[in-house]
Amino acid sequence: MVATDAYTIEAPDGSTETIEIPDGLVETLAEAGEEPTTVVSDIVVQALAQHAHALVHHSEGETPDDLVEINDAMEDVFEDRFGMSLQDAMGHSH
Repeated sequence: MVATDAYTIEAPDGSTETIEIPDGLVETLAEAGEEPTTVVSDIVVQALAQHAHALVHHSEGETPDDLVEINDAMEDVFEDRFGMSLQDAMGHSH
């Protein structure tokens, strides 16, 4: 059995969830000197930005205005964190 590292996510309301990640995976994904929590947080930002993008731009039917606003805000979070737009990172735009 592979050893794991536990990471805990805390919501604004104080609820938490702990996830177990195989030991060594985060370090494998890290750049030299990068903190493990930064790596995990980067992946969370990437995943949320990609999911929001897919909901707005790749779903069938009309997209509610509030979801468009949420996606725009998440794209701003992505750009602030990585210094490039989500469209540039993904290699396509709408």
